[in-house]
Amino acid sequence: MGARYFGAAVKRREDPRFLRGEACYVDDVTLPGMLHAAFCRSPHAHARIVAIRTRAAAEAAGVVRVFTFADLERWMKPLPVFGAPPPGLAAAIKFDVRAAPQWALCRDRARYVGEAVAMVVAESRAQAEDAVHRIEVDWEPLPPAVDMVEPGEPGGPLVHPEWGTNVALSFAHSIGDPDAAFARADVVVSETFRVQRYVGMPLECRGVVARWDRRDGTLTTWNSTQVPHFVQQGLTGVLGLPPHKIRVIAPDLGGGFGTKASGYAEDVLVPIASIVLTRPVKWIESRREHMSSAAHARHQTHAMRLAATRDGTILALSDRIWLDLGAYNVWGIVLPYNTVAHLIGPHRITNMRVDVRGVVTNKTPNAPYRGAGRPEAVFAMDRALDCLARELRMDPAEIRRRNYIRADELPYDFGMPYRDGNPLVYDTGDFPAALERALATAGYDGFRTAQARLRARGVYRGIGISGYVEGTAIGPFEGATVKLDLHGRVAVATGAVSSGQGHETSFAQVAADALGVPLDWVTVIGGDTAAVPFGVGTFASRSAVTAGNSIADACHEVRAKLVRAAARLLEAAPEDVEIADGRAFVRGSPQGALDLARVVQASIPTFAAPGVASPDFEASAYHHVPTVTYASAVHVAQVEVDVETGGVKLLRYVVAHDCGTVINPIIVEGQVHGGVAQGVGGALFEDMSYDAEGQLVTGSLMDYALPKADDLPPIETVHLEFPSPRNPLGVKGLGEGGAISPPAAIANAIEDALVPFGVRITETPVTGARIRALLAGNEASHRPA
Repeated sequence: MGARYFGAAVKRREDPRFLRGEACYVDDVTLPGMLHAAFCRSPHAHARIVAIRTRAAAEAAGVVRVFTFADLERWMKPLPVFGAPPPGLAAAIKFDVRAAPQWALCRDRARYVGEAVAMVVAESRAQAEDAVHRIEVDWEPLPPAVDMVEPGEPGGPLVHPEWGTNVALSFAHSIGDPDAAFARADVVVSETFRVQRYVGMPLECRGVVARWDRRDGTLTTWNSTQVPHFVQQGLTGVLGLPPHKIRVIAPDLGGGFGTKASGYAEDVLVPIASIVLTRPVKWIESRREHMSSAAHARHQTHAMRLAATRDGTILALSDRIWLDLGAYNVWGIVLPYNTVAHLIGPHRITNMRVDVRGVVTNKTPNAPYRGAGRPEAVFAMDRALDCLARELRMDPAEIRRRNYIRADELPYDFGMPYRDGNPLVYDTGDFPAALERALATAGYDGFRTAQARLRARGVYRGIGISGYVEGTAIGPFEGATVKLDLHGRVAVATGAVSSGQGHETSFAQVAADALGVPLDWVTVIGGDTAAVPFGVGTFASRSAVTAGNSIADACHEVRAKLVRAAARLLEAAPEDVEIADGRAFVRGSPQGALDLARVVQASIPTFAAPGVASPDFEASAYHHVPTVTYASAVHVAQVEVDVETGGVKLLRYVVAHDCGTVINPIIVEGQVHGGVAQGVGGALFEDMSYDAEGQLVTGSLMDYALPKADDLPPIETVHLEFPSPRNPLGVKGLGEGGAISPPAAIANAIEDALVPFGVRITETPVTGARIRALLAGNEASHRPA
């Protein structure tokens, strides 16, 4: 590809409409005769439904209909589940997996606070919400299972009694000979690390609008989703309609982060209501609903052990992992195996043993959120590595230098499968180089020199390091269609959905170079099942690799058609025709160039003659991605800790990263910065906390702390480009990377700052109250008897 736009710092083309307030979100979709839906949700973590009385609600002003499970039973099918192990993975590891059906409306039992029980449809949103409060439900409260470790043991309350256990998933796996490695180790460090429950919290909550056209039996639904083709697939099963009768449109999304990649009850309930009532229906989620009903994330406990020689060489890793899945095992092996596959990261560790339990509790179900099991793995590994460094009295940077896989060792085969069932083999990168670039940019040596002087003055600053290697862009494909219109302008449609990633810019850069046209000739459309018949969606840092290469493939096909048509007009051999700047010409004779509009128009038959070529200047492509590419980064955080208040101030943050060939450095930096901001939230602030009764105690933004602009330090980005050989563009995924390492890097920095006090950080968020408690506990333990 003769790159002109690819790799250039092109300003985002979509931003002007957002800045002018001209974006179209789901809530901006307004249709004639539209009704509004609201939901009655369970106030209990675990309770049996004895009776539901809806008459008072049905008689309320403006109410058109009230629906319970019984009213919609003909359409009630279990919500979609994901994450079955692919054949290659199932052949290597024995997974013990349990799943229970989750209904769009509770049938007889609620299993978490916020689960939908009934739907009210009214002439206005306010009338629907008012009527919800008139629904009377007789509940029989049941004991809730809340703690992720205790429900995994026998004898406690059961979320799904028919299982006889709360363990929804378990497996064990090992590579090498970990027992022998631990036996010959000079030192073994052990610690238990806990990562809290926190969430994506997109600025825009979820929403669905549905319109049933009984004239031709078609359904159109607008959905704030990252996966419109998955939503379409779910609706075909529930409604019994063929896919071409169901159009799912994902308009502008105000953030997704994985939260909007799950299957939800409202995805089917709102369309069903539209079909039953033969009127358009809209539902827009409130923030309180979002916090209790939209997917939660993270929440793991790691009992980690590292074995090493006296010189710091890591011999083996052992980890017992618990995951809190919430009330249903929606995502199967995805989160637990993602965690396992990313534990080793950039480190040369040939012996590993893991024992994993995914446990159901009476909480909102978990789903992948930016990083999807990787931040938890990296937190446990990098914290354990710093513990090992302290045990050996070694600088944390030095222990990483001794254990990072070198560039000349790549491709590096771990001897275990990735989540897609293919061998886990790192493709390209230079992890030691990323480490050194990050340390140099952060001024690591100078920081260490100043640190001792500052401590003598009572100023406690620390510096922390975290590195990761991330499997990105899971396949197996993404769909793309490229078409030229009568004026030679280009329409690119893809199944990928932009929720802020800049697809309209990046994909236009790919298409413009591949076709040889100006950038402003290209229009990108994403997230419409009518535009691309087969698609997957946007998650798992996959769009640049899957959709980008499909777009390039389709453009190459269209370009070949243009070349053949232009060759006839130019009376030249196709191999001598070039296309650049939207014009076709014979190589070496640009003065005779033809506008592409003329080439297209000359291909259209007239009464006088057929066209010079078939005018089908379009192509679809579904680039096959058999396995992932491996992006990587090293993060360095500098902090200052106020030991009187426990307050943490982030002073500086550096990311040295490799995402393969960079399409647009401005967009890449924006993705890194946004990810770091969410990682900072996980490190210092955010916590979806439940009490012993399964009640969400941080269920509003008054209680759930998010990072603010002034909580974020300057973020410096160092681009390292190691193209992947696994796709023609050489790109790797990027979207999640920024969120993976901040909890580990910041926790390491805080502990480094507090070395004089002997504090060990083992859980997040590292709040001021938690730091004060650690300092107080340490003082008490060192107080003379």
